[in-house]
Amino acid sequence: MLRVMSRRGDDRLTWDEQKALVKDPEALAAVREAERIFEQERSKGATAFRIETGKPAQRIDKFDATAEQIIMVPRVVGG
Repeated sequence: MLRVMSRRGDDRLTWDEQKALVKDPEALAAVREAERIFEQERSKGATAFRIETGKPAQRIDKFDATAEQIIMVPRVVGG
């Protein structure tokens, strides 16, 4: 699951990793879209974290389709 934090809360995109491994077209399309969104948000300055049950959050710089969850946190601008 890719979760992108925003003013509206969080937007979520999910895919089935097992289906993607066997080249299911729908699952592969979801992974490509998640990767596109990941790169788009990173280019805006967002920070990405890989979240795995029972483990501390890990900051990542590259999309990982095998992650249980990726949370994108936008750059905070103060004023």
